[in-house]
Amino acid sequence: MGTIWPSALPDAKGPKYKMVAATIRKAIENKDLEVGAKLPPVRELAYTLSITPGTVARAYTILTDEGLLEAGVGRGTFVADPQTQNDGFAPIEVDVIAHNSNANDGYAVNMFSPHLPSVGQAQLIRRLLAQIAQDPPSGLMHYPSRAGALPARQAALKWLSQAPLGRVSEEEIVLTNGGQNAISMILQAILRGRRPVVLVEELSYPGFRRAAELLRAEVVPVPMDDHGVIPEALDALARQHEAQVFCTSPEVHNPTTVFTPLDRREAVVAIARKRGFFLLEDDCYRHMPAQAPGYRMLAPDRTWFVTSISKSITPALRIGIAVAPEGQVADLRRAVEHGFFGLATPLLDLSAVLLGHPQLPQMLDALQQMTGDYIKAAVNILGSYSLNWRHPVPFLWLTLPPGWRAASFCQAAEAQGIQIRSAEEYACRTSRTPHAVRLAVNAGVTLATYEAALMRLRHLLDNPPERLSV
Repeated sequence: MGTIWPSALPDAKGPKYKMVAATIRKAIENKDLEVGAKLPPVRELAYTLSITPGTVARAYTILTDEGLLEAGVGRGTFVADPQTQNDGFAPIEVDVIAHNSNANDGYAVNMFSPHLPSVGQAQLIRRLLAQIAQDPPSGLMHYPSRAGALPARQAALKWLSQAPLGRVSEEEIVLTNGGQNAISMILQAILRGRRPVVLVEELSYPGFRRAAELLRAEVVPVPMDDHGVIPEALDALARQHEAQVFCTSPEVHNPTTVFTPLDRREAVVAIARKRGFFLLEDDCYRHMPAQAPGYRMLAPDRTWFVTSISKSITPALRIGIAVAPEGQVADLRRAVEHGFFGLATPLLDLSAVLLGHPQLPQMLDALQQMTGDYIKAAVNILGSYSLNWRHPVPFLWLTLPPGWRAASFCQAAEAQGIQIRSAEEYACRTSRTPHAVRLAVNAGVTLATYEAALMRLRHLLDNPPERLSV
């Protein structure tokens, strides 16, 4: 392999990952790389070419999707045998938008929810599903069981190894049908009484409110600032309403991208202990190393933790992970088992092999790098306005300039073929909301198409309406 590479990539226009992929593709076509030839490890080739590992990983996954390469579990990446490839597969698609090759013609771009880039995860999932279908470890003729879910819980524990949780055992983990289902199950395990109270940040993930309202709970918003929830307000409202749980996203706040620092988290924990309520920590959007200990680490006796693979691998599988506080897992298991018996056995088998798969880290690196390209484009085009963003969080928070209200801006954006979310969607009905919008990364469209949509938003921001209502 080393003979086909220079010591570094030449200075040429275009993305480096495409140059790496083209070089390997040409070597396969010219028979310089024969079927079965092993490619260098990602980090080794990255060092040789003086590029990032994510660039190499992205090239490898593109060629894997094309069927030119295949990854052997625990063995590495090899040149694939064309006769064993199936060309009938298409990438996993979510919230599909019809493709249009002209990026400047008003092409519609959905920025409601993040759309993950395809970096090989679809092909990996298909291969694993095919292997499971041949001989399902959990069988196909009985209900899921706690014992049968053990390999999947162990894989989930490995998946959580980078989360700021402190000491956690697989016994404290319960698998659910996605992160939203995990929130619902946790609230069912927690809430007691005729009219329980759930606290949320005044701007927060709408799924908290929806899950609480389904259980006929009262939802009370708590004021926040640039560092998250305000402790004094949390204390006063928890005491006034005898709240049972506070739902929060301290590492990556949805929708503002705000990070809650350690001193603020410690204050929240002290209030939770004093007032006797639980913490529900949503960590679904954290794609990077944590900046501070999570609530589950600071208060393991009263923190429920939720994450999922929807924002990092694919939302199609609906695999969520819930971690109970110490001594509370029986209540969570009861809610899950009485609600839907447990995750379907094929999904348990898939979770067991997918969540700890050796190919997954390089895919996640490639996904973050590609997401970063879209974030960079948004910052370059809209950065002169009040824009909150954090790499690789797949959404941005835009505070609108004078002259624009959030509702009218969303309406004007939709007229330009762009769908975005208003701040009102993240607030309780009685709350006062800022004139701001959330813009999600949509890597399901080309970067050029995404940039063209951002330019249309920039034109709206530069030209607020001047109508005077009478």
